[in-house]
Amino acid sequence: MTRLASSDFPFTAVAGQEPLKLALTLCAINPQIGGVLVSGPRGSAKSTLARGLSGVMPALQGEELAPFATLPLGTSEDRLLGALDLKQVLQDKNVVFNPGLLSKAHGGVLYVDEVNLLADHLVDQLLDVSASGVNRVERDGISHEHAARFLLVGTMNPDEGELRPQLKDRFGLMVELVNQYSLEERVQIVRLRDEYDQDSQSFCDAFKYKQRNLKNSIRLARQVLAQVRCSDELRLEVATRCQLANIDGVRGDIVWIRAAMTHAAWRGAKVVALDDIQAVEDLVLAHRRQAKTQNPSPPPSPPPSRRPDDSRSPSLNNSNQPQDDLSQDSQKNEQNGSGEWGSMAPQTLASSSPINVAVHGAQSERRSFQSLTGEVTPGKRKGKQQSGYRPDAAQSVDIQAANGIDWFRSIVSQPQEWPPKNLTHKPNKTGQPVLHLVLLDTSASTLSQGVFAQAKGVILDIANRAYLSREQITILGFGQDSVSSILPKIRAPKEISDLLENLGAGGGTPFRAAMENASQYLTQQHKATTDLHSQTYILTDGRTQADVSGLVLPGNTVLIDTENAPVKRGRGQDIAQHLGAQYVLLNSLLETVL
Repeated sequence: MTRLASSDFPFTAVAGQEPLKLALTLCAINPQIGGVLVSGPRGSAKSTLARGLSGVMPALQGEELAPFATLPLGTSEDRLLGALDLKQVLQDKNVVFNPGLLSKAHGGVLYVDEVNLLADHLVDQLLDVSASGVNRVERDGISHEHAARFLLVGTMNPDEGELRPQLKDRFGLMVELVNQYSLEERVQIVRLRDEYDQDSQSFCDAFKYKQRNLKNSIRLARQVLAQVRCSDELRLEVATRCQLANIDGVRGDIVWIRAAMTHAAWRGAKVVALDDIQAVEDLVLAHRRQAKTQNPSPPPSPPPSRRPDDSRSPSLNNSNQPQDDLSQDSQKNEQNGSGEWGSMAPQTLASSSPINVAVHGAQSERRSFQSLTGEVTPGKRKGKQQSGYRPDAAQSVDIQAANGIDWFRSIVSQPQEWPPKNLTHKPNKTGQPVLHLVLLDTSASTLSQGVFAQAKGVILDIANRAYLSREQITILGFGQDSVSSILPKIRAPKEISDLLENLGAGGGTPFRAAMENASQYLTQQHKATTDLHSQTYILTDGRTQADVSGLVLPGNTVLIDTENAPVKRGRGQDIAQHLGAQYVLLNSLLETVL
């Protein structure tokens, strides 16, 4: 939806955040760079600068202001791409195309707040159009295409989830912001904001000359850009730095050269210098730089709190050590927060073969795992849709009405009726997006008797089945007194054994923090994709004293108890009851396999 840019806080009035200002200015000069991704916490001026950009962008010929369109998270494909103009159809009986947000953003800015929460089907459309610069619509009896060249600006809070890798790579530049300011900066920011709130029109008028000068500078830089040249020596320098950063493909090289040439044009030069290369390096590599694969680290030295000959040390090679001793150590750690195991360095343990959680049954006193979970088995759910976030949605909403009316078919099937009496609804979707969230206990207590390796085997099976069904998976680990991302949300990879092989365990069990993170993450995912079905797998030995009251995980949840002891010291079953999760013993799965 467009709006007058002059009503926004002026771009030139924002205090600080120079890296973001530079990134936005470069992309305004040269949209071929590919847009800007802004990552940062709340209160770091992400949205303010993004909205203010169109106020300093030179507009297309015949337009006073550069267009600005906001893409809401819950928008429809019709609103994004454009669709049949029903008013024209009903009044004039003409099939007319009604432009969407992509058309309105042409020549200006398409802004997506919380882009990491954008629904996948909208992400796919954005990828196609941003790559070609043309929006092609073939639907509802319409065959239409129009130019859609815009500057894509996306903002995200990294605490609210990862961005889909394909879309992240499509952004040319990325800026990572912090909201830590000096006292002087805080005073200046508050003063400027207060002046704007008291009289926005007078405030904007005070900055109109700065705004106009910046717009003229961008226009001049666009003219100079066509004359800028980059030597082969500097191209080689860029290629070398990209290789050292271990980035995938050559898109980073291309964007880097374009950004450096644009920076040269911005300062009025016609030849790229090394300073131009360095000025944009962090912006280009922020979301592309990858760590090189490391060889497995050597076994850690014994914890300083134990004697080297202490037979009670949790050794990976001693599978026969007394279970009671391990339990006592674990309980001390969980109660004190800094016990011997809590201070233990992470240790790796090879994963077992995949353990088929979808086929093998549980003990006789429990239903089989398959019947327990019903919809746990990875695979596209067919037929009537049920949202994992709102299980009762199918009962309260007419499915056909929710899918919308197919106006084109309704009209052409009744050419003599005006308006048509019988409406044809769009067909129900037979598939549903599925997300598998795996919460893996990586605390030191899981190292006993190989249960950590067996838990990895369960994850291998979940990932393999999700891969075959082309579904998404996220893996979070909680151990070493922290919650960490092991695998961000992606379409399940074909092979993750190497990732799991090098995964270590150690330290305490921050169970409640892990569940709170998972609850917040799932809520955000269901908000972004209303018909999402989420399945959460909690693999833990239950060795925690954490309070689990009040915790709720959207969707279906299964707790797989990995504790391998005749007498249960963990709280797996109690935790599952509090979470409303289905409870399954890992031992029962192993007994079926054996």
